[in-house]
Amino acid sequence: MRVFRDRLELPIPDDRLHDAPYYHPGPDSEEVRYMIERRAALGGPVPRRVVRAAPLPSLRPEVDAEFTLGSEMAVSTTMAFGRLLRNLIRDPQIGSRIVPIVPDEARTFGLDPLFKEVGIYASGGQRYEPVDSDLVLSYREAKNGQVLEEGITEAGATASLQAAATSYATHGVPLIPFYIFYSMFGFQRTGDQFWALADERGRGFVMGATAGRTTLMGEGLQHDDGHSHVLASVIPNIRAYDPGYAYELASIVREGIERMYGHVESRGDSRGEEALDASSHDVFYYITLYNENYPMPKRPDDLTDDQIARGIYRLLEAPALGKAARVKGEPVRLVGSGSILQQAVAARDLLAERGVPAEVYSATSFQQLRADGLATDRWNRLNPAAKLRIPHVAEVLPPSGGQIVIATDWIRSYPDLVAPWLPQSRIVLGTDGFGRSDTRETLRRLFEIDAPHIAAAALVGMGRSGAVATAEVEAAVRELGIDPEAPDPLSL
Repeated sequence: MRVFRDRLELPIPDDRLHDAPYYHPGPDSEEVRYMIERRAALGGPVPRRVVRAAPLPSLRPEVDAEFTLGSEMAVSTTMAFGRLLRNLIRDPQIGSRIVPIVPDEARTFGLDPLFKEVGIYASGGQRYEPVDSDLVLSYREAKNGQVLEEGITEAGATASLQAAATSYATHGVPLIPFYIFYSMFGFQRTGDQFWALADERGRGFVMGATAGRTTLMGEGLQHDDGHSHVLASVIPNIRAYDPGYAYELASIVREGIERMYGHVESRGDSRGEEALDASSHDVFYYITLYNENYPMPKRPDDLTDDQIARGIYRLLEAPALGKAARVKGEPVRLVGSGSILQQAVAARDLLAERGVPAEVYSATSFQQLRADGLATDRWNRLNPAAKLRIPHVAEVLPPSGGQIVIATDWIRSYPDLVAPWLPQSRIVLGTDGFGRSDTRETLRRLFEIDAPHIAAAALVGMGRSGAVATAEVEAAVRELGIDPEAPDPLSL
């Protein structure tokens, strides 16, 4: 203690050293005045965050107008995203703000046109001749490149995401990062960094490509993601979506850019300087993309962006079966998300062939539906005298409707996020367990999420309610080629 006292030249006598007393130089000392001045410059004794980035202009309609028209040619949502990303980069107002980040597999995600168009960032420029230099879409590095191609390092790519996603606060320059990766290798490998991104209030898009447990083919079990949406759902300020169609994807990206980078209200801070109150926009998006090709339908004329953003909407009404209808009452309600939405649509046709009307719902986000349900429950609990509010998912799928069957390419914990607000009679189909096969069709049959299993589940539910005779249900199950003795994927 004596050496310490002498080294710091503290005026403490020897006879007090055994008490190890605190030393304060006094409120008017040079040291204390310096600390108070520095703390005042930081905004006071309680740390706070001042954001001065100006909002970005709204997206022009030309950026995503093409996706509302649909496509007769079979394409994947991954391909649609590649097209949308190129449109965003070409936009004269915000194109320079777009930051594509890829840890690996850029060509798998259809992003190779960006190599020639905007280049891959390299501080030293192109220092070697790429092996594909004679190709039209060759690899190109440049000092002013816009794509961050980090190599096979999810941790490094996520660090780049963190830097770009917080640039609006740290530098006052809002950037719009799009981090694209195999969905299996995102939250599973770099979950801590995504939590840090959330804690830093980063803004941007995390794109889980080649998603789904049955949609990705030929990569093995280590690639077959059926749970990243469940992992994502625990982050408080994330907005997670599982679009099945190109127009849904485009709408979600537009809504995300507007939410994170537009419509903020300015106010003055305690020092009279201009700041921005952007607390309601401190979110980031997780969007899953698929590599299955199918025709993309035209966006329904009466569908709003709000319906897509809130998490569920009715995609198809029940067909008018007339005298061919074999049951009365409310039509069956089939709910699908992502690539399995196609299976729900096909199941609607299978049921129509058997005289059972069914309508189809697209669930773009079970995570957002759960957030709405929890918020609604809280409001009802804190306002006991007020009229009860109804969660959005219960408004779209009320208890008074027909049998509900939900099918996704994810484990059942994902659609079960909304279980508290749905009827007990609902049937949920998912991809719990291991499974590997030579074709998507066989793998979906194994996991029991294909169109025949969805249709059979609806008929079984109707049989339990008495709407259809049990013998008719058994006969239909046999006609659909379903084996009741097939092994449970969870037991494989």
